[in-house]
Amino acid sequence: MSTSLLGLALPKEYGYVLCATASTFFVSFWHGARVSGFRKQAGVPYPKVLAENSDMSAAEPGQKKAMYLFNCAQRAHGNYLENQPSVAIALLVAGVQYPLWSAGLGAAWLVFRIAYAVGYTREDKSKGEGRLIGAPFWFAQLGLFGLTLWTGVQMLL
Repeated sequence: MSTSLLGLALPKEYGYVLCATASTFFVSFWHGARVSGFRKQAGVPYPKVLAENSDMSAAEPGQKKAMYLFNCAQRAHGNYLENQPSVAIALLVAGVQYPLWSAGLGAAWLVFRIAYAVGYTREDKSKGEGRLIGAPFWFAQLGLFGLTLWTGVQMLL
């Protein structure tokens, strides 16, 4: 069974694609809220994007650690914002032909992005190594990109 959206006939399962895409917006909001919490703990004033080396070298050890974690949270959020638009577009395009695969890859991408952000801000890891637990998001992202390309190829054939 299919449904119509803006004159396009879409499979009913396309609703999962829209839910996965909308979820990327909520995870972005969650990232921003996390950064705000880390900013407050670190005492980094607006409009500074990051705690600078000069700030960190003048800080006490506890505050230095808080500044480092703020920088990690900010970088995880920035990386998310760098990747989210292309993932959202890939979800919407590939989902026309492969709604369940696209939604599944989108859900996996979201779970790994959350793991990436949480891992990046682990106090027991240095150099942001905790983010590696979420690194499989790349496989989901590449899968979505591949499905998008394949959808285009199938339209041309």
